[in-house]
Amino acid sequence: MDLISTTEQLASACARLAAFPVITVDTEFLRETTYYPLLCVVQMASADEAVVVDTLAPGLDLTPFFDLMSNENVLKVFHAARQDIEIVWHRAGIVPHPIFDTQVAAMVLGYGDSIAYDQLVERITGHRPDKTHRFTDWSRRPLTDEQLHYAVSDVTHLRDVFAALDADLKKRGRSDWVSEEMEVLTSPKTYDFDPGSAWERLKTRVRKPKELAVLMEIAAWREQEAQTRDVPRSRVLKDDALGDIATHAPTSLERLANLRSLPKGFERSKWGSDIIAAVQRGLARDPSSLPKIDKPRNNSNGAATVELLKVLLRMTSERHAVAAKVIATVDDLEQIAADDKADVGALRGWRRELFGEAALALKHGRLALAIERGRVTQVDRTASATAPSADQ
Repeated sequence: MDLISTTEQLASACARLAAFPVITVDTEFLRETTYYPLLCVVQMASADEAVVVDTLAPGLDLTPFFDLMSNENVLKVFHAARQDIEIVWHRAGIVPHPIFDTQVAAMVLGYGDSIAYDQLVERITGHRPDKTHRFTDWSRRPLTDEQLHYAVSDVTHLRDVFAALDADLKKRGRSDWVSEEMEVLTSPKTYDFDPGSAWERLKTRVRKPKELAVLMEIAAWREQEAQTRDVPRSRVLKDDALGDIATHAPTSLERLANLRSLPKGFERSKWGSDIIAAVQRGLARDPSSLPKIDKPRNNSNGAATVELLKVLLRMTSERHAVAAKVIATVDDLEQIAADDKADVGALRGWRRELFGEAALALKHGRLALAIERGRVTQVDRTASATAPSADQ
């Protein structure tokens, strides 16, 4: 196995790989000190060969690789594909398609929530991958033989994992379930880091429209600053500081200095005036133009309903050997408890058939949960309600 370091070598390898209906792909990157991941290595394999590409080689043009990623005649197999796809999207403005994510497939087949690659390889093939270089610095050159061996093994084992999962999906009739998930992974919207929507990814809770308006502006400012400087968001401002600013809405540097979540002297930096300007933009927003703030669902009945739905979810997960995480999230359950027509994945497609309908039935008393021989089971209350009594 030779390390590819020229455009000519890459074009030749990609042409060979393009002749196969399925290839496996992985990337090695760094993003600890940058906003955008730094692509260091790409490894790919077909049924016949495996290649490793030094993406940091001087003068290397990655166009042949990007063309292969967009080749509709070749299925690209990844494990936990989101970050790999994000890299291609950032570098080339394309989303690899079609793809198959073995982590998603494993969840659909009951291997647990977000199973790690090495654990999946061991469970399917019996081989225990070497994890020595998992956290190595892939930007350092030259790459060692051990690093190259590690990189190759990632995509060669992935061939066996894909073959096993694909066969099992077809046997159980669940291939379409994975296909639905791939539509989300291959949507450009998934990787569109628009500063204007940066606030949506924050866990910070706001209670008033004014707080939301300020949060939206300050989060947008941080996102744009991080993108421009290519640094992690936390290097600009930490999440808890955003929440603090949104709550207190400081309109002067003196008030900004009083926030404990900011480093001492932060208000005197060039960012201090930028933050004040963002706060003022937020306060000037028309409240009627803001998204609706979800009210906390803290009533006892609602909380009890969510707890029952959690039990039903776990029971469904175990019965059908599907990871609970891929069926529904806690947020899904909370929204279902509050609204029968909630716009959540658990009430659409195969998830509704598997879980959603039963969740609504449980919520409205048409379904009950019972314990029989140590296991939770469903009881259809509509059948018992319509059955004739012993006196009839």
